[in-house]
Amino acid sequence: MEALRRLGLDEVWWLVSPQNPLKPAKGMAPLAERLASAAREANHPRIKPTDIETRLGTHFTIDTLAALQARFPTTRFVWLMGADNLSQIPRWRRWIEIFHRLPIAVFARPSYCLPGLAGLAAQRYARWRIDPGRARRLADCPPPAWVFLATKLDPSSATEIRAKAQKPTRRSKR
Repeated sequence: MEALRRLGLDEVWWLVSPQNPLKPAKGMAPLAERLASAAREANHPRIKPTDIETRLGTHFTIDTLAALQARFPTTRFVWLMGADNLSQIPRWRRWIEIFHRLPIAVFARPSYCLPGLAGLAAQRYARWRIDPGRARRLADCPPPAWVFLATKLDPSSATEIRAKAQKPTRRSKR
């Protein structure tokens, strides 16, 4: 919701990855379960969880972005990520190309804001960072362009959200 509102986007595609190359597969919920969980959490008609990476056959963000832009050449994409990913994006395959392929919106995450903003990616692309007051124009900015958006900080991780969703609910007897 915050991305729709702050960035003026038409819709958000929530890419549910078949397997994050930087995370161990052990303990990962099956894709169908994670997709269903994302659909429950999205709870908005303009936020669309998708398994398009599986259908595209891509494993790395840069390849997914290239495939999406080839498939939808008139769509203006904006990459959305948390500040935790801003810290670690230099570990991603061809991360510099990501910054040069499309605008990026980074959302604050508890305990990751300062490390993210002090990290390699933020420092390397500091001169292309736009003011949050211009965030609604981000999709129109030629890359590299990025914005850091301070938001209400939610400490929940995807693991915690899944665990909460799996707890049985108590029903009252009437």
